Amino acid sequence: MLKFLAGRTICGKNKAGELELQVPSLEHNNKVIGESLDLLKYLEDNFEGPKLLPNDPSKQQFAEELLEYTDTFNKTMFTSVKGDLVKEAGSAFDYLETALNKFEDSPFFLGQFSLVDIAYGPFIGTFQIIFQDVLKYDITAGRPKLGAWIEEMNKIDAYTQTKYDPTKLVEFYKKRFLVVPHAFC
Repeated sequence: MLKFLAGRTICGKNKAGELELQVPSLEHNNKVIGESLDLLKYLEDNFEGPKLLPNDPSKQQFAEELLEYTDTFNKTMFTSVKGDLVKEAGSAFDYLETALNKFEDSPFFLGQFSLVDIAYGPFIGTFQIIFQDVLKYDITAGRPKLGAWIEEMNKIDAYTQTKYDPTKLVEFYKKRFLVVPHAFC
């Protein structure tokens, strides 16, 4: 029996209008999986249906490289805000731009929609909004493949239905991460 569990809240409280971030969980054969990438790989390996990774071994290897990079990417995004945003975040987005150039089959990372796109979608979508609205940094400037990828992802209903409201996301980010100096009298 496959059972999706209610997400575990990792920040925010369920107050009216407040952003709430949750971690998805899955229970199957008495095993609980709570890490997003592990959950997606488990579904890929244990259930029938459209595959999230291509059969091509070179694309599978590249997928593993990109999936391993997700933690580095996210850490870089958060630390870049306190450092040199253009240099630090820019190099991480340049890495993704180069990755998107590897397979010309389509605008997706592996030349087709895959687990890699699912893994990066929420992060890139979130950082695009925050960096543009709060920090006035356009992550797609000089990165046409990344811009095309974002455009294609936004055409996928299953993806757009999971996106946070941009206004609430920016408000949440400002409250949680930006320190506003207080005026002293």
